[in-house]
Amino acid sequence: MEFSHDDNNNLPITKFESMLKTNHVLFFDSEEFENIIHHYLNQGKIALAKKAIKLGLDQHPTSINLRLFKVEIYVFEDKLQEADDLLNELYSIDPSNEEIYIQKANIFSKKDDHEQAIKILKEAAKLAEDLVDLYSLIGMEYLFLDNYEEAKTYFMKCLKTDPNDYSALYNVIYCFEFLNQNEDAISYLNDFLNENPYCEVGWHQLGKQYVTLKQFEKALTAFDFAIISDDTFVGAYLELGKVLEELKRFDEAIANYTITLKLDDPTSFALLRIGSCYEKLNKDDLAIQYYDRTVHEDPLLDKGWIAITKFYNKKGNYQKALFFINKAINIDSENVTYWKLYSQINHRLSFYEEAERGYKKTIELGNYELNTWLSRGDLLIQLGEPQAAILNFEQAVEFYPENAELEYRLAGLFFVLMENDKGIFHLKNALKHNKDYAFIIDELFPKVSNKLLVKNILKQIEK
Repeated sequence: MEFSHDDNNNLPITKFESMLKTNHVLFFDSEEFENIIHHYLNQGKIALAKKAIKLGLDQHPTSINLRLFKVEIYVFEDKLQEADDLLNELYSIDPSNEEIYIQKANIFSKKDDHEQAIKILKEAAKLAEDLVDLYSLIGMEYLFLDNYEEAKTYFMKCLKTDPNDYSALYNVIYCFEFLNQNEDAISYLNDFLNENPYCEVGWHQLGKQYVTLKQFEKALTAFDFAIISDDTFVGAYLELGKVLEELKRFDEAIANYTITLKLDDPTSFALLRIGSCYEKLNKDDLAIQYYDRTVHEDPLLDKGWIAITKFYNKKGNYQKALFFINKAINIDSENVTYWKLYSQINHRLSFYEEAERGYKKTIELGNYELNTWLSRGDLLIQLGEPQAAILNFEQAVEFYPENAELEYRLAGLFFVLMENDKGIFHLKNALKHNKDYAFIIDELFPKVSNKLLVKNILKQIEK
């Protein structure tokens, strides 16, 4: 049992803690000790739980339940041999105690012997009156084995016994999804909802399955039923809003997102989606208002900063876009998307050194897209840094070894530096990979394209 805030229920705890402070040993019956220990374990107060176990066993040395708590502590502390020895002792005293089996299975599970854990839990199921917890434990062990079919079967058994076991319901759906059995999940949920028509979680999960299959009208109906079952169900309103967005019914989507703001503390997700809907409705003032609220509500949400930056970017207001992306980078300087936007905006503003720095940072953070290498290299050419440009393109070639765009650029750069042998090598490579990109030489290196050596190579290829 868990303790409520009721004074009578708190009395044993208060009495126990008072005893610890005064060192006066008071008597508790074994059930009181069990409740005290349970309370501390639920609170994560292991040291106090251990004290309660010790004092409990001093007063009730034969109590199997108190000794089982001791086993639980051993397992928690990875003292598996001590736990196993004590369980064997308890089994010889009370071989029909299901909790002994459960703890034994827990030890096997900790040792990653999940098949043995399942075997023991099935033995426990033969002794138990309440099977829901055991079915759940068996289901979890099958999940550890990646046996989703068997796991699903046992979580379904949990629901058959207790339809309000939402943890089991989520696990059933997780198994269906992992097995890509969306149609089967829909069939199961429909059967489940026929017997439990007011289960808001069931309707919510059904709607999500329909969304996965892009059956949006059916998804809307399912989410509507979730809300009818519980009109304070924030998750259903959010999902409903997302589907309405997919159907381009932006005003209705806004209405549903707005309800969530009234039901609970505003979430950055809802504020962001409202802003996006207003942007699609060309209500720019309202869009910006909600984007601003998004980044104030959650400054660490990158999607908020990206949305507000892209908004000004599309409007051609690059100074405003740069202002917001700089704020975002000050908050999270390791976000690749921020640096990509920073580079693009600075590029458009002709701030070439800042743009190049941004592309360099993007690469350092692990973004190896071809366009990033090309953009940075072209900026280095523009900034009159051919050696740095060569190093950039040579690094890119390691990721894109047969890319003509990179080879033409390397050829042009080596010809500019009068390293003709290397220029010829890369030009021939480029022409071999794709002749259609030869215009790169004309565009980026007009003086090189007029060289007789280069013209002759191009003519030979044409012949």
